[in-house]
Amino acid sequence: MATLHRLGNSGVERLEEQLRFFVQDMPIALVLPCHIDELGTPALRNILRELDGVDYLKQIIVGIDGASAAQWRKARAFFSKSRHSPTLLWNDGPNMRRLLDKISDADLDPGKRGKGRNMWLCFGYVLATEEAKVIASHDCDILTYDRELLARLCFPVANDRLGFDFCKGYAARFTTRLNGRVMRLMFTPLIRSLESIIGPHPFLNYMDTFRYPLSGEICVDLDVVRRARMPSDWGVEVGMLAEVFRVTSPKAICQVEIGDRFDHKHQELSARDPSKGLNKMATDIARCIFRTMAAEGIRLDSGLFDALLSAYQRKAEDTIRFYNADSAINGLSFDRHQEELAVSTFVKGIRTAAREYMEDPLSGSLIPNWNRVESALPDFLDELREAVALDNK
Repeated sequence: MATLHRLGNSGVERLEEQLRFFVQDMPIALVLPCHIDELGTPALRNILRELDGVDYLKQIIVGIDGASAAQWRKARAFFSKSRHSPTLLWNDGPNMRRLLDKISDADLDPGKRGKGRNMWLCFGYVLATEEAKVIASHDCDILTYDRELLARLCFPVANDRLGFDFCKGYAARFTTRLNGRVMRLMFTPLIRSLESIIGPHPFLNYMDTFRYPLSGEICVDLDVVRRARMPSDWGVEVGMLAEVFRVTSPKAICQVEIGDRFDHKHQELSARDPSKGLNKMATDIARCIFRTMAAEGIRLDSGLFDALLSAYQRKAEDTIRFYNADSAINGLSFDRHQEELAVSTFVKGIRTAAREYMEDPLSGSLIPNWNRVESALPDFLDELREAVALDNK
């Protein structure tokens, strides 16, 4: 898999000039999954200011989760100030709920409300409008956002001469301390513990190749969007990588460095509450990994999970020592107690995911891909486009 580095100042103006040429054949839609609580935050305001200076996007689609009728009106007023006039999806509005019920009535599971389903609905709307061939997506809580991030994210897929169908963004995550606890202390030690027990496997090697697999910054060709399934929960980033691994060639996948530093709103650990924060995120991610491994033909049983928990804890504790040294040499603060607390919380999350998998290996199934939805409900995308138009009147 190709890694595209950021070597010095690559010049955002040069990238944007080339993107304006590429989009003549590969028009780009930007999808922003947004929870109503993010409305009006400094991060989102800065994102919209930066996007006002971008002129190569064909569409901007914003999926709004958790909004009441009054909050929906506020969201429309807020985004109407952008010069791009983004199209908003009211994911909890009556029109969208009616469409989701229709999917359920067709014996298809649209999943529970969450970031994954938000992105899935937005991707469906891009398919319905038939205006773009490439979809870029990033979160709405990025504190260090600038136009270069978006340009570097879009460039590898929009430039069809490079031959990439999927691009994942990455960047160093630190402030006065190291961030990215779920990636550093849960995901990577878990993948490497699985490798130590199972042995070399293409899927595990693929996941371990990504610099930041939990990044919400992606760019994808529309054909992949049609074929890929998505989790509806916090496992969406890992689930999307797994589906891309399944439906396309590794040679068509790349990761790109989108900036010299990345910072965003940080979730609480929620060590005592498995229903929220990084605690829930770890469970959702582990469940997604286990489900994907089973689909790859790897046998998962109670003996493997017992060995995995012990191997993970040992590897995670070693990782803490490595990051302590990394912080020391760079003059960053390092709270070893909080790091140890995170690991113990992630152990609980992995154990919960393992138990749920053993009880029901198909729990937390993926949302059907859009090819499947269109096959079952041929008029659904037209109805989705009409429902969004009604909500935006």
